[in-house]
This record gives sequence, C-alpha cells and structure tokens, in this order.
Amino acid sequence: MPITKFSEMIAYMERFTNLEKQTDHYTTRTYRLDRMGKLLEHLGNPEREFKTIHLAGSKGKGSTASYLATALTALGYKTGLFLSPHLSDYRERFTLAGRFFDEPLLVEVGNHLIEALQDFTFIDEWGPTAPTTFELFCAYAYLLFSRSGCTWAVIETGLGGRLDATNTIVPEAVLLCPIELEHTRILGTTLAQIAAEKSKIIKEGVPVFIGYQEPVVMDTFLDEAERMHAPVHRLDGALTALTSITTCEGEEVTYRWADGREEHLLLLMRGGVQAQNSALALLTLRTLGLYEEHILTAFCANTIPGRFQRLATKPDLYVDGAHTYHSLSALLCSFATLYEKEQITIIYGALEDKDHEHMVRTVLDHTNRVIVSRPGTYKKSDLGRLKALFDSMAEPDQTILLIEENSAALDAALSMTREDGAILVCGSFYLAGGIKEAFEAREGRGEPQLA
Repeated sequence: MPITKFSEMIAYMERFTNLEKQTDHYTTRTYRLDRMGKLLEHLGNPEREFKTIHLAGSKGKGSTASYLATALTALGYKTGLFLSPHLSDYRERFTLAGRFFDEPLLVEVGNHLIEALQDFTFIDEWGPTAPTTFELFCAYAYLLFSRSGCTWAVIETGLGGRLDATNTIVPEAVLLCPIELEHTRILGTTLAQIAAEKSKIIKEGVPVFIGYQEPVVMDTFLDEAERMHAPVHRLDGALTALTSITTCEGEEVTYRWADGREEHLLLLMRGGVQAQNSALALLTLRTLGLYEEHILTAFCANTIPGRFQRLATKPDLYVDGAHTYHSLSALLCSFATLYEKEQITIIYGALEDKDHEHMVRTVLDHTNRVIVSRPGTYKKSDLGRLKALFDSMAEPDQTILLIEENSAALDAALSMTREDGAILVCGSFYLAGGIKEAFEAREGRGEPQLA
C-alpha cells in the first residue's frame, strides 16, 4: 500500500537495520559502501544531478553545513541540506537549506523509493542483505534534492567518513571540522585513528578545507590530502586572528584574514564555536568563487535547531547538542558570559562512550544545580553511573538530582531557577530534543517560538 503521510515513510525506513541505535558493532557487512553504491545505481544515481559539498568532523559540521547551504541559497542556488541527527523532527535531516519540504513531495518521493526497493537486491558472500536505515535516509535525501531541482547540496557525514553512506558522492569540496575522541568503540581509541577514518572522504584532486585541529589530526589529514593530490586550504593559515564575544543579541565575531581583510559579523547563533564554523564556511565559499558581499547577511540570520537555541524567557531556557568535552567546554564558557554561576541550572545527559569525567567536571565548574536526565532511548546511557560520578565530584553546596523523564526534569528546573536566571540543556542532541518536545507540550504548541 502506498504511504499517505511523511510519518509513514519514517516508520518504513525505521524497519531496516538502524545503526544509529546499534553502534556496538562495526562490521564490514553493516558499515560498507558497495551496498549504498548499488542502491544509488538502482535509483538512477540521483546524487549526480547536483553539485555537493561534503563535511566530516566531531563537532561543528552541522552548523558549518548550515552556513554553506544558507549562503548558496542567498546566491540564488536551490540548495539541499542533509544533516544528522535531528533534534525533534525527522524533516530536519533533509531540507532546502533549513526549510522543510512540502508534505506532498515528501510522500511522492517516499512512494518512489519504496516502489524502487521492491526489486532491489544486494547479495554478497554472506548472502542477501538489505539497506540500513541511514542508507535509506541518504537515498531519500538525494531523491528529494533531485526531484525539487537542487543545483547544490551540502552533505554531512553520519558517523566517521570512510564507510559512511554519504561517502559515495564526488563533491566539489571537502570540509574537515575539528576532531575529538568520539565513538571510540567504532572509530578508534586515538585521535590519529579517528582522523584517519574521517580523512577518507577526501577525494582525488578535490579541494579540502581544514578547520582548527590538534597537530596529530592535522598531520593525518595532510598526509591523506597529499596521497589524493587534493589542494589544501587551512583555516589556521587563512586567518591571522579570530575573536568572538557572546551577547544577548548574538555572537559578535571579528575575522582578520591573512590577506589583510577584516570583517565584523553579529551571528544569530551564539557560542564561540560559531566563529570557527562560520569562518571555515566563508573560506570555502571564497575559494570556490561562491562569495558575494550579501551572503554575510544570510550568515548573520542563519539558525539551526539545537545550537545554543533559546526557547523561552523568565527564566531563559536554552537547548544545545554539545556532546564532546571541547564543545561542551566552549558552550559553557560562552554561557558564562551571559549568566553568573548561581543563576544557572543545567539539565544534563550523555550517552555512553563519552569523556564523562572531564565533561562532568566542566558542568560542575559552571553551576551549582544539575539535573541528570535521560538522553532519549535511541542509544545506550547509564544515568545511575552518571549521577554517581556527579555526586563524587560535586561540592557540598551543589545540588545533583536524577530525574529520568525529560518533562519532569524540565518542571523541576523551572521550579528551582529564578526568573532572571537560565536553564541550559546540554550533553546530547537526544536530550536537547527531548526537553524541546517537553517544553512544546507544556506550552501546548507544536512548534517552538523563539524568545
């Protein structure tokens, strides 16, 4: 039976193996490119009908991708944007530079994909195997971009790079955002190993743009770029200075470029990391000849769900998906420029396989009130262990609560935070999405109204 609603398409794709929920095993049968390549060939290779920019990294790639897509749209190009994960709505994953596709097109393309899969087979040495959920998300996005007439698409990797389903495109540019220890059970236990996995999105002769990196990461990227004869453009060489200040109005950023130019922007997306994300996007656009002065206006107005996003006032309520040690530290340092420690309540949750000790210490350095809450059910988390770690590191005057249900955690945070204070939700995109949904349900509306 054909689907009639977008939600039915999501339910259909979720029936397949979902590696976003099952990340304990990294096998060549589940993580591979040949099956995705055969699927795209079966669909007529829709990914070849538009130009692409491909991004990998541990942090910042979603925001950087959003800046690129927004700028390309401002230049008059119809631009697709593929991101993961979503915060609270699956439609966030495949958009026109952040704007949702209309429901009729989502349904039409969904039915086309479902019909095409009826006679798709892939057989290897283990026997028949079906596409994964993420592979279907990618294929669905490419079909949407093709059917809607996109001339560009900005594509963010899901996990790693080498065997990520997105690594079947041949882009016009590759961007490598900052790398941290993450997904160590899958990608490796050292920065060099993780960087090696992500470096494999570099393609023969395709320009690569590298954000600020640790030396061992930079060396890994440079080695791969040399092997692939890919021209390298480094952000640390293109800028002589990059400064930012977090304000209530946004992020005040100053870029000083090596060629002597200086620019000042007020970005709507707050946080010091947005200075780096926007700078890498600007460097890419300029180098590719896709820069005009008016795109700076688009940069300033750009937003993306779950990035220092304010949902309410009195008290202020923010959600952010920061889920690595360095991204969390940067977020909390920026937050501290707006609020005093005694004003802040943090709702925190993190998945397994994180640098919990350093992340917990950073949280405790910035607040005296922490509510540990469940970061969704998508992936594994151990809230009891996380609460115990907070208890072991907290000072006697610091309050640590464990409230698993997101709605109850939000109620508690609102009751214990002054009107002139702030609540910050962080540690996981899944937690940010859960609290956002709880807030919207509390307010009796389906879409949040930015304060």
